[in-house]
Amino acid sequence: MENNGNLQLAVVEEKINSIERLTIKLDNAIEKISEVNNNVSRMLAVHEEKLAKQEQVDNILFDKIDKLRDKMDSDHDSVTQRIRGLERKVWVGLGILTTVTFILNMPGTFDKVLPTQPTSAMMVVR
Repeated sequence: MENNGNLQLAVVEEKINSIERLTIKLDNAIEKISEVNNNVSRMLAVHEEKLAKQEQVDNILFDKIDKLRDKMDSDHDSVTQRIRGLERKVWVGLGILTTVTFILNMPGTFDKVLPTQPTSAMMVVR
């Protein structure tokens, strides 16, 4: 029986040794997981910082785009007003030119406006 007891003791000791090896492996695995967790935490912190900086840059760019759009709108309005003013002047000029042309083409207009007097060179001597 003592032999049987020694055998059982040996089996129990072997199981304890196996459990110790498993415990060591689990401790190593836990340490590696902890290191990976720390690395991931650092990477996330860096990533969040980069995202925050990019968001600030985006906000600055959007502000600049809005200012540029407002300036372009005001410049466009200014150019449009100048073009309208020039168009009015062109149409007024064309109206004046048309009126003068019409008046000058009427028969007898020059006689009323510029009466001609016969000059000696124009008189025919008979």
